[in-house]
Amino acid sequence: MTSGRIALVSGGGSGIGRASAVALARDGFAVVVAGRQPQPLDATVELCRATGADSLAVAADVTDPASVEALFATVKERFGRLDLLFNNAGRSAPAASVGDLPIETWREVVDVNLTSVFLMTQHAFRLMASQEPRGGRIINNGSIAAHAPRPLAVAYTATKHAITGLTKSTSLDGRPYDIACGQIDIGNAATDMAGPQAAGILQPDGRIAVEPTMDVEDVGRSVAFMASLPLDSNVQFMTVMATKMPYVGRG
Repeated sequence: MTSGRIALVSGGGSGIGRASAVALARDGFAVVVAGRQPQPLDATVELCRATGADSLAVAADVTDPASVEALFATVKERFGRLDLLFNNAGRSAPAASVGDLPIETWREVVDVNLTSVFLMTQHAFRLMASQEPRGGRIINNGSIAAHAPRPLAVAYTATKHAITGLTKSTSLDGRPYDIACGQIDIGNAATDMAGPQAAGILQPDGRIAVEPTMDVEDVGRSVAFMASLPLDSNVQFMTVMATKMPYVGRG
């Protein structure tokens, strides 16, 4: 167990999850990183430990209730509490219109992007409500897609819109237990998942256009800022995006 602040980051093996885990470690959190592949998680742990912070990798399938239960049991056994959950794990889908998307793909995206966030939130909520001192913070990774869709991305867009509802409900339900919940909506961070933006991506008018990206470290710092606030303050929604990406206005 530890007397310091404890953070859990899902999808912590790469990209936004890794950048956020390291930023939280720099801010003094002990960081647990979860994901399916042990090797990338171990690499993140080494980066976190290089800041002087304690860190732990836990291989887990966040879509599986039993795996999520085991993950939180490990966190509680090792650290005794949880102060921050960053629900970051997510996936996209091959481009397809509403009329063409296979139901199996729809279900897979919903499972990863929405059901897993509910499962992780539920377990974090229970732990935060019962621990002493009580309370904690949950940050959900939304997306610019929580506000405006890309073409041919119905499953991703629908799940990210749903995350906004989950964030609001968790924020409301958490009030009696000193649990704050906010959402970070990210646009064009330079990660493997955002690779198509740099190579050219379909626009609503049918053009293929290269879109500006931003350093993923800027996302990590944004998550760390949200996490730094006392529990009587909350960033309910934050949008952090490449300044010149086509989102604000008409493009």
